[in-house]
Amino acid sequence: MDAESPVFAIAVAAELAGMHPQTLRQYDRIGLVVPGRTRGGSRRYSMRDIEQLREVAQLSSEGMSLPAIARLLDLEDEVRMLRSRVTELEGALRAERESRPGVRVFAAGASGQVFSVGSGRRIRRSTEVVLWRPRTITPDPDPGPGPGPGPG
Repeated sequence: MDAESPVFAIAVAAELAGMHPQTLRQYDRIGLVVPGRTRGGSRRYSMRDIEQLREVAQLSSEGMSLPAIARLLDLEDEVRMLRSRVTELEGALRAERESRPGVRVFAAGASGQVFSVGSGRRIRRSTEVVLWRPRTITPDPDPGPGPGPGPG
């Protein structure tokens, strides 16, 4: 069983979280801690849900409002998802680098020069801000006589 598996009925979850089952129903209604559901519609809580319920109780006892707690839990979920995505992307990048051993990496210096970076070498980051603007091509205000009409 992993932390995400919804296995606990509401009575067990309430006991594990130190709350009344009605409180869990209220939190579910307002979207604070939303358990899984069985095919018959019964609530099933995971260990992660139990941990969240305990966190809600702690924050609430410290005076935080339920909407603020809901926002905090949403942000924690987003951070967890983003960390997972970063780990996934780092793995993909590592695999890509390993599949192309001849690929070179380049870095830009503070004055704009570009140089090759050896494999495994870390670059000391500068705190300078370098502003780069692409060169814009301005149309000639007086293009002069054109090639004239095409064949006709």
